[in-house]
Amino acid sequence: MNRNYFILTVLMLVLATGTLFLKQEPKRKQIKPEDLLYEIIQPTRYVTTDQIARIIIEKDPTLELVDVRDAKSYDQFALPNAINIPTDSLLSPNYQDYFGIPGMKVVFYSNDDILADQAWVLTRRMGINETYVMKGGLNHWIETIIQPKEPPEDAPYTAFEQYQFRKGAQMYFTGAKVDNTSQKKKKVIVKRRKKETAVAGGC
Repeated sequence: MNRNYFILTVLMLVLATGTLFLKQEPKRKQIKPEDLLYEIIQPTRYVTTDQIARIIIEKDPTLELVDVRDAKSYDQFALPNAINIPTDSLLSPNYQDYFGIPGMKVVFYSNDDILADQAWVLTRRMGINETYVMKGGLNHWIETIIQPKEPPEDAPYTAFEQYQFRKGAQMYFTGAKVDNTSQKKKKVIVKRRKKETAVAGGC
């Protein structure tokens, strides 16, 4: 399945090459196709939703979030301070000033990875560095940051640390309050078990 996706990406890249020569002035040195293919399979081009949440919360000025969905989807929901540049508009001269800014990290996102991956391929082909894709897109953002799930009791300590961060991020992005009812329920259950054991022993 991954191979098929890479093949589709390469085909899209070939088709986009012609438009690059028509619309884009040769200001940037374009990356070689073989180098681009190598970069495509590298996991380093992805950033996690946790990383993005932390950068937004810390108000890192070097982050530039680019929502590559259509304008209607962007208006319905978007990440804080994200700009909207639909994938089919990335090659437009109107948006070229947003890319290649020294010290800025451009992170593309969409509902999943597909459109964001296409945006990454196009901009890397144009020779633009420091571009990334938010892994899983907004769907994964909702699952991990907006609606984080508590790990099982036997999960490693790092999983609980991650969960605590995500709960804090959830509060930051939604204004939600911390729910301690699960902890209270656990305490009540422990007390009831002790009482039942004492009664059983008395008989």
